[in-house]
Amino acid sequence: MELQGKKIHFVGIGGVGMSALAQLCADHGALVSGSDREASPVTELLENKGIHVAMPQDVQNVPEHAALVVYSDAVPEDNPERARAKELGIEQLSYFSMLGKVSEGKRTVAVAGTHGKTTTTGMLAKILVDAGASPMVVVGSLVKDFGSNYVHGDSDLFVVEACEYRDHVLELSPEVLVVTNLEWEHTDYFPSLAHLQESFRKAVAKVPAHGAIITNPGNENIAPILVDAKAPIIDYTLEQNYELRMLGEFNKMNARAAAAAARLVMPTIHEDVLMTSLSEFHGTWRRFEYKGKTKAGADVFDDYAHHPTAIRATLAALRAKTRGNVYVAFHPHLYSRTKDLIDDFASSFANASKVYIAPIYAAREKDEGLVSHTLLAERIRARGVEAYALDSFEEIEQALGAARLNDAVMTMGAGDIYKVADKLVATRES
Repeated sequence: MELQGKKIHFVGIGGVGMSALAQLCADHGALVSGSDREASPVTELLENKGIHVAMPQDVQNVPEHAALVVYSDAVPEDNPERARAKELGIEQLSYFSMLGKVSEGKRTVAVAGTHGKTTTTGMLAKILVDAGASPMVVVGSLVKDFGSNYVHGDSDLFVVEACEYRDHVLELSPEVLVVTNLEWEHTDYFPSLAHLQESFRKAVAKVPAHGAIITNPGNENIAPILVDAKAPIIDYTLEQNYELRMLGEFNKMNARAAAAAARLVMPTIHEDVLMTSLSEFHGTWRRFEYKGKTKAGADVFDDYAHHPTAIRATLAALRAKTRGNVYVAFHPHLYSRTKDLIDDFASSFANASKVYIAPIYAAREKDEGLVSHTLLAERIRARGVEAYALDSFEEIEQALGAARLNDAVMTMGAGDIYKVADKLVATRES
């Protein structure tokens, strides 16, 4: 797609994927504008890069002579800006459709999977940048090593974090597909693991014979998606373990997947580059991110984990490094996910001393009264862990004030619970 001089408006530009795509378009000469509901570290990044973010969303934000409006999954068709674009006859594309178009003609490396895809994408990007491959990168979080979720590249390599929701991974045509792992997720769209596997089976089948699929073929959930593969399958679990700054066995697996992908796309890469790059990787925003200390001296962390497996693994790693109590503030994401996986959620907090549950972050869903943060807290208590349903971030922040020296606080979830962690640390600094 030709971007030079094209006027493009992004509705929901503050999303991590949308903001990276907006930077890519601006980097290639497009005239980019955008809007969002509220400010965030991502909108601040965009403003610093010269991309104005209008708030709140309103019809007047849509440029009359825009060639294209790009919208995120979180923006419904009746959004006032999308309605205005329709009225003006402006073409509209979803984020993932646009991503597919800008990646056409490039050697695309797509990183997908239920867990770890953001970190794996960031690790792979850093390896390739350090090795001089000059990839263009779009990742679903701010990578600390780059200070952004977008990396300019001069080669034909395009490294992108892919998403399976609503079959979006099928919008891409990767030469290399990395599948980190696979569990039932996005339960509002995929009624079962089998339906999710079918989507991934189609994605695997799209990879050309001259490409490759990098995954763990021994995983019982992954093996069925490989049956129609034309491309060779590379087992990333055969990679060595690398020394990392980041905690957790799951991050070691992410590093092995990234290393396997880097070897494939850059066969001449030196082992020392892999080792050094991975050992120096600082991680991404909201992935086991250390925020600082509370006024009482407790360590504060934040993580995007919103699936039981991710919660379980993250808290196990935190417990292993904490001498005192582990306090957790969890922001459930979506009624459907919370309802469908509630038993798994209930058992995933075993390594916590106390858990505070915020009201469910509805995002794109309506509350049908079938599940609540109160019910989740009850289920967690039934598993022997002290858990409380609190009705506001302010109450949660106050409760977490009980953490003391040698304790750890972890805020978790796909919503904006990270703001609680920020306030706890800011209170110490003030």
